[in-house]
Amino acid sequence: MLKGKNILLGITGSIAAYKMANTASLLVKQGADVHVIMTRNATKFITAETLEILTKNKVFVDVFDEYEDKTIVPHIELGTSADCILIAPCSADVVGKIANGIADDMLTTAVLPARCPVLICPSMNVYMYENKIVQDNISKLKRFGYSIIEPTEGHLACGYDGKGKLPKEEYLVEQVLDAIAYEKTLKGKKVVVSAGPTEESFDPVRFITNHSSGKMGYSLARVARMKGADVTLVSGPVSIPMVDNVKGVMVKSAEDMFNAVTKESEDADIVIMAAAVADYTPAVVADNKIKKKDGDSSIELKRTKDILKYLGEHKKAGQFICGFSMETRDLIENSSEKLSKKNCDMICANLLTEPGAGYKVDTNVITVITRDGLEKLPIMSKMDCSAAILDRIQKMMGETRI
Repeated sequence: MLKGKNILLGITGSIAAYKMANTASLLVKQGADVHVIMTRNATKFITAETLEILTKNKVFVDVFDEYEDKTIVPHIELGTSADCILIAPCSADVVGKIANGIADDMLTTAVLPARCPVLICPSMNVYMYENKIVQDNISKLKRFGYSIIEPTEGHLACGYDGKGKLPKEEYLVEQVLDAIAYEKTLKGKKVVVSAGPTEESFDPVRFITNHSSGKMGYSLARVARMKGADVTLVSGPVSIPMVDNVKGVMVKSAEDMFNAVTKESEDADIVIMAAAVADYTPAVVADNKIKKKDGDSSIELKRTKDILKYLGEHKKAGQFICGFSMETRDLIENSSEKLSKKNCDMICANLLTEPGAGYKVDTNVITVITRDGLEKLPIMSKMDCSAAILDRIQKMMGETRI
């Protein structure tokens, strides 16, 4: 997702500096060209050689470090060529230097000429972090347009408990992705996404469900957020963590899903129903565990509320409704009928038996069906698939071109 992007990683003197080796590695795995500047104090916690091996680029420490090409001024080149700068951990003194325009080392001199998003994650002792001067400097950075990644709370290396921990490496990478992975074409839009299965209980112990993992819906929510949308993710029970920086609403049953989606969709610009909602639920839920008996047994089922149909019948002016259709045969016929019956604007259809599609895998093969026709997308990751779907939704809404 960061292929072709140039990331400048700034590391300052904090025990949390050791985490930046993995952060650099994760950024490289996303396709980024990662360059590193370390303060001298940072080299006391992690070596420059470690970062050079991971990034395959020279690590700069001293303000007079040079490239082989002596005509290139390193701090200007590093600052102006970056698509994003991440400074983590950022110590109190570097927070203060940047906030007040002080440039007395390689890192601070590279930040001043930068014209890209600069993400700063303060990390220090809780009392240092809470110091009014430090907080004033952080407020000043926000006012000047720098993005602050808040430290987390927990047990700190200094022995104290409180706010000041560097967030997990994956979270730091996610903030970089948020900043530059996609253009903010959905800024100002509210997007509601449903994901995962539902669980329909027939006694306190057992329930009926399906194989949905939630990966497609979670990817849609993540990409929509990266495109700048205000995202609400309504999710059934899944084994993957909630998407960062979205409003998460966890539900269990189809009835729960109906109530949550209809409520959240009232003021939504785009609603994407990617959840695999149960069509039927037990007519009666036993108060106690149903005991095993000789012979066969049966469970009477009743229809659940049709969420997609309800959304189509109550669609607001300008609202876009996208449904999903998982089929085992007659994909186009069944999905086209669903588009019409549910009054949707788009159906994303996939065939369970097609290689690369279906539940629990990280890829998908989608056929986008609208009233104007259909388009089969090639097999791709669910993140790329999500971006393709959202691009087509925006095109239909008349806001972007693919």
